[in-house]
Amino acid sequence: MESLLARGTWQLASVLVYNYIGGNNTSTDTLNTDCTNNQIFVFNADNTCTYHNFSCIEQTVTGNWQLSDDKLTLQSDILCKDTVRGTVDTLTTPFKSAHIVNLGQFSMVLETGDTNTSYLSTDKRHIKRYGFVRL
Repeated sequence: MESLLARGTWQLASVLVYNYIGGNNTSTDTLNTDCTNNQIFVFNADNTCTYHNFSCIEQTVTGNWQLSDDKLTLQSDILCKDTVRGTVDTLTTPFKSAHIVNLGQFSMVLETGDTNTSYLSTDKRHIKRYGFVRL
């Protein structure tokens, strides 16, 4: 799996936020629909990584990456500027613990947020799904 990640450049194709109460999806939000900046994620074989234009903000951030022991979670320490309430006012580690939903030669899907499998039927949960294509 490491070689699939580091074999090329990944461009963000979509960002969806799934909103749940318990196990019921109550709504889905599509983010970055008006973004004209290419958002690029690059993984290097030496376990460094670079993300360009996270959250459609002109920025280039670098960090490190690794896979969990079971190869199901991407862990990265990149620290990005993010938009909250319409202003760039916070830093985030968006891929600190990202569940790998799909990883192939040409596509990658990562999920972050409330991805725990144990929750109450009344818990409000938000799962952000990033879809990437290989350039």
